Amino acid sequence: MGEVEILLWLAPPVVVTVVAMLWVSWVGRERAELDQDEAVRRLGAALDKEPRLRRARTRPGARDRSTPARSSGVAVRRTPPRPRGLPRNPDAPPAAPATPVDENRRERRERRAS
Repeated sequence: MGEVEILLWLAPPVVVTVVAMLWVSWVGRERAELDQDEAVRRLGAALDKEPRLRRARTRPGARDRSTPARSSGVAVRRTPPRPRGLPRNPDAPPAAPATPVDENRRERRERRAS
């Protein structure tokens, strides 16, 4: 009885292995061949269909990034954005100095824009 008990732990892995071998042999079985003309017809029909493109929704005024801007070969620097804290009127008193948080926000915005 001692020898049988020692080998009982092998039963579940052997069963799983046999079931897996049977499943793989069934999945990999030879199937009925498709007629060559039928295969060509199906391929042609699939290639003639219009491709389904899903476009992401863009917010109004957003630049279309699907087609990159065509390069003219000349490097042009972007004009820096006008700081929001500066008054429009040059004679107006200066605004409060920018806090470090505002500077960090401005740097992140500039990195994102470029």
